[in-house]
Amino acid sequence: MQEAYIVAGFRTAVTKSKKGGFRFMRSDELAIEVIKGLMKTLPSVDPKLVDDVIVGNAVPEAEQGLQFGRIIAAKALGIEVPGITINRYCASGLESIAMATAKIRTGMADCIIAGGTESMSMVPTAGWKTVPAYSITVDEPDYYLSMGLTAEAVANEYKVSREDQDAFALASHQKAKQAIENGYFKKGILPIEINETFINEKNKRATRNYIIDTDEGVRADTTIEALGKLKPAFALNGSVTAGNSSQTSDGSSFVMVMGEKMMNSLGLKPIGRLVNCASAGVHPRIMGIGPIAAVPKVLKQAGMNLDQIDLFELNEAFASQSLAVIRELGLDINKVNINGGAIALGHPLGCTGSKLTVQIINDLERLNQKYGIVTACVGGGQGIAGIIERL
Repeated sequence: MQEAYIVAGFRTAVTKSKKGGFRFMRSDELAIEVIKGLMKTLPSVDPKLVDDVIVGNAVPEAEQGLQFGRIIAAKALGIEVPGITINRYCASGLESIAMATAKIRTGMADCIIAGGTESMSMVPTAGWKTVPAYSITVDEPDYYLSMGLTAEAVANEYKVSREDQDAFALASHQKAKQAIENGYFKKGILPIEINETFINEKNKRATRNYIIDTDEGVRADTTIEALGKLKPAFALNGSVTAGNSSQTSDGSSFVMVMGEKMMNSLGLKPIGRLVNCASAGVHPRIMGIGPIAAVPKVLKQAGMNLDQIDLFELNEAFASQSLAVIRELGLDINKVNINGGAIALGHPLGCTGSKLTVQIINDLERLNQKYGIVTACVGGGQGIAGIIERL
């Protein structure tokens, strides 16, 4: 068995769905741009050396349907390179890296590009035609509970107050604002040029070009008072609001995973590796607690403990579930989401796991630290956790 290494990785900036910079750009187009940009940083890698492209996507229909992953691979790298779309909902971007790592370690491939891409501007969270099975819902209606109501269930069951949720959300924005001002994300973001045709103030057809290289979601001027005035978004007299929930977003992220033999033959250096990755199931009604099951599982698989982990990227689907996870696992809050999370920066579903992997590798390098965990809850009642080693 040979080891699998991450030799490069990038993400786009994350933009607001339906009103942000990528609102008119398809997620396959974004993915193609990121993969081409990734390849430009690795001139010694012939595209024909790539054995597969694994594309995570949470809602693979409409603009994200058909042979989505394969078309991305063909357009970005050439028709000789195959591609596949995979879906573990919010975990898809990390799951794709896990699949790539496993295939390389077992000799089924030498080089795979893996990550995820999502346009929540074009395809809504639950798709355009959601059709739950009556034979399932008649016995288990909670299996199809909306994400917002699962967050309310977690808040109630784990006693996470509205005040604590709002304070967590405020901290996310404050940390993200500081990270952007300090340029902490710059190394991992691939700037994307947008060519836009529009009707100007004179009612004439016009065009404009601009670069998107900064995350759009951060509300730098928000306050605890402003967050406290927001009404519950999902349940009457609830505590989960738009302000303490993740933002719907557009974005794309990919890494190159390569076997040790090929890496050495091409003279490349690793930036990190996925030590281990585990998924776990929890009840769909409280899907937000997924990391509580996944993190201990991956640590056990790796023969490690929490004290060895320097940083955590915990996807902030909701403040309620983030706080429940932090408290139940006993995480050091100073190690969790040091640059803010999805409440401030956005959550482009299938992209997020890869995006957080890119971020944590760069943060570990910046801080001269060794190990990090990327973890997320997953719609349907799951959790995922991956241990990343910076090299």
